[in-house]
Amino acid sequence: MGEFGYGDGTLAFMVRSAWLGMRAAIGAELEEFGLSTPQYATLLIVQDHPGLSNADIGRKVSSSRQSANEMLAGLERNGLIVRRPHPADRRTQAIEITEDGRALLRRARLAVARRETDLEAGLDEEQRAAFRSWLRGISDACVPDEG
Repeated sequence: MGEFGYGDGTLAFMVRSAWLGMRAAIGAELEEFGLSTPQYATLLIVQDHPGLSNADIGRKVSSSRQSANEMLAGLERNGLIVRRPHPADRRTQAIEITEDGRALLRRARLAVARRETDLEAGLDEEQRAAFRSWLRGISDACVPDEG
């Protein structure tokens, strides 16, 4: 039986259980770098999408604007990001990753990749590809149509 005693359970609870387990495993890897899972996700997002606002980051890491702001303040104190006035909206700040942030993220990504490889060790290449395809499909299916 699963963590919640649901046996095969519902899809949502099985995914949640897997996510919580993975988050704990990845979180343990990130401790070495002084990062939480949301901080790591934020650095990934900001590296790929420089100039996002506090609210944008909050939405992308599924936290409130206030929680995102507190997390960003910590990343800024540690010299991993900078916040500058947004060019289109003076009330908003644009967030960018620093060179120190990039360097830390590169090292953390290697550790996370090693841990993910360990977690997938019981799967062959075809299973890994099918699993990742399924996850992308479920994620896409959960986004409401805007048409």
